[in-house]
Amino acid sequence: MAEPSSESSLASPAWAELTHECLTNVFSRLSMEQRWRGPMLVCKHWLHAATDPSLFSHFDLEPMFDSGPTESPAWWTPQFETKIDSMLRSVVHWSLGSLSVLRIRHCSDSSLDCVAQRCPNLEVLSIKSCPNVTDRSMAKIALGCQKLREVDISYCHEISNISLALIGKHCSNIKTLKRNFFNNLDTSQHMGTVPDSYLNACPQEVDSEAAAIAKFMPNLEHLELCFSKLSAKALSLICEGCLNLKYLDLFGCMNLTSRDIANATSKLENLEVRKPSFDIPRPVFHTERYGHWRLYDERFQTDSFRL
Repeated sequence: MAEPSSESSLASPAWAELTHECLTNVFSRLSMEQRWRGPMLVCKHWLHAATDPSLFSHFDLEPMFDSGPTESPAWWTPQFETKIDSMLRSVVHWSLGSLSVLRIRHCSDSSLDCVAQRCPNLEVLSIKSCPNVTDRSMAKIALGCQKLREVDISYCHEISNISLALIGKHCSNIKTLKRNFFNNLDTSQHMGTVPDSYLNACPQEVDSEAAAIAKFMPNLEHLELCFSKLSAKALSLICEGCLNLKYLDLFGCMNLTSRDIANATSKLENLEVRKPSFDIPRPVFHTERYGHWRLYDERFQTDSFRL
């Protein structure tokens, strides 16, 4: 049998012979979706390279959640939460403690416990819209992830002032806190996607949360409280306790007047404030999102992760 020509060898590179380092370098140029649905499924050698810890210092699903015009009702189901938890546990395992940025939605206490135990280098934690994340797991996060500098717990109704106090006590590097709420001025924006029972369970003790922020997060520079039912007294507490604030988002805070805001922020010269605005257009009714990342469709089972 004739030996293959050098020309044909160049045309058909021996991918199976690439070293782990070469494969990792190649896979680092792929998107997370491409790595997850491609190299991980080829062979054990490629799976090992595609799950190298260097590829999991950041895990950010926000672009996927934001890729369409609306949310999907399926995201609020237990089945979807189970898939997200499975993904997160896999990422934590593969990262070997190198995970520093985590942006995810619809996870639960179960997977966040793993983060708290095995991700001491975590600096950014965004867990928007997680109905089953509670003070229990956030207390563990505060103790296990003390390098945190940015936290987003928007739309998480089971997280209270207790968590904010613990995070402030143990994570002295906190510079950014996002604690936004659903639009309570026009709930039609969420109808058909977010369960009504969850919308109606919006936390009411926001002034207690403000007191915790003021007392335990003195180094805050960026604070978001959209659609909070914050009182003027609570806003004053925050401004007195967080003297380094540079940005404050109060959009939709219907209990605050322009005078309240001016009085509370008078001593913060370099502060940019996004003030409440009640000229909020009524959104059209949302429809189901199409073309979303296939990672979340019904065909994506946990055995695809080879757990």
